[in-house]
Amino acid sequence: MVDLFLDRALVKNNWDQDELNTEREIIAILENRILMLFFASAECERCQEFVPTLNDFFKRLKDPFYIENPALVALIYISLDESEEKQGSFLKELHKKSLFLAYEDSYRKELQAKFKVKDLPTVVVLRPDCSVLSPNAVKDICRWGSDCFHNWQESAGLVERSFMLNEEFDNLNLRSATDPVRRLKYKTVDDKRKKRWWKLWNKEKGAFEEEKEQDGESDAKSKDVGLRRKR
Repeated sequence: MVDLFLDRALVKNNWDQDELNTEREIIAILENRILMLFFASAECERCQEFVPTLNDFFKRLKDPFYIENPALVALIYISLDESEEKQGSFLKELHKKSLFLAYEDSYRKELQAKFKVKDLPTVVVLRPDCSVLSPNAVKDICRWGSDCFHNWQESAGLVERSFMLNEEFDNLNLRSATDPVRRLKYKTVDDKRKKRWWKLWNKEKGAFEEEKEQDGESDAKSKDVGLRRKR
């Protein structure tokens, strides 16, 4: 899935159009997810009619109001619009958590040919390994709503890992690359403090024991004097 867009710039569907063009960001967005490629255009009336249904479908999978853990799914708009202005107007109708390819990116046409998209709208559903789950899920989304995703998830063998610990790290307590250095530094400081504290405690303990012994000797002498007087 990640390989499909690694050399491309995916853009957030917001008015600022912040590009997500680093490998790390692409992986974070697409890895271990079911991917929906939405082929449509502003000139297509059926596409316009389908957008509210698609938005509701996607919102129910990503919005915490409907679901505790957002589903492992990504939506990418593949524009077949005749101009960038028309693409922009269509994007304003789409869910803000969707992504899209820039209008000038010819990869849009390559994807259309790759997945043999002829009818609009088309939602190509892909497994994380890029194999096709559904060549066009528009009718299923309209008929079954968000229940579609559960069928896709089961078919894809997708494992929900959002609640799992990252198994790639040997030490789960490390929060950054500099943590081992900082931990060693703080450990050294703590050890020095412990040693100082231990020496001080032993010194005070020794003084206390010595004072206790002296008190004991004084008590013994007092008792001895008292016994002599009684005699």
